[in-house]
Amino acid sequence: MTTEANETNETKSASRPATQRIVPMLAYRDAPKALDFLRRAFGFEEKMRMDMPDGRVGHAEVGYAGHIIMLASVWDEGGLAAPFELPASHCQIYCVVDNVDAHHDRARAAGATIIAAPADQPYGMRMYRVNDPEGHRWIFASAL
Repeated sequence: MTTEANETNETKSASRPATQRIVPMLAYRDAPKALDFLRRAFGFEEKMRMDMPDGRVGHAEVGYAGHIIMLASVWDEGGLAAPFELPASHCQIYCVVDNVDAHHDRARAAGATIIAAPADQPYGMRMYRVNDPEGHRWIFASAL
C-alpha cells in the first residue's frame, strides 16, 4: 500500500479531521465528570463516547474548533494515572481560542483552577494557564 493510500485510510475516522495528525489521549479517574467539566468550562463538544458496564468511560472524543482530544477513564492495569496522582504536572495542552479573556471567564465560572490569568506574551499571543479538576494543565491563547 502506498503512503498516500495509507494516509487517506488513516484520515477517514468519523470524528478526526483530516488535518489533525496528532491527537492527545488523556486519562481521568472520573471521566464522566471530566467530560461534563470540559464541556462547561472549556466549551468542548462531546463527539463520541463508549461507556463501560462498570461506569467508567472506555473511550471518548471531544472537539473544539474542528479538532479533537481523546480521553478515557484511568486504566490502572495498563499503567495510566490521572495527573493529580502524580508528583507534578506531566504536560501542558495548548489550545488556540478566539477570545482568551471570555474563555478564561467561562472556565473560572465553571470552577477551573486558574494558574495564571490572561496576559500578553512577547511572542504575539495572549494566554492563560488553568488546571482541570484532575490536574491536567491547559494553556488557552489568542493572537494579539
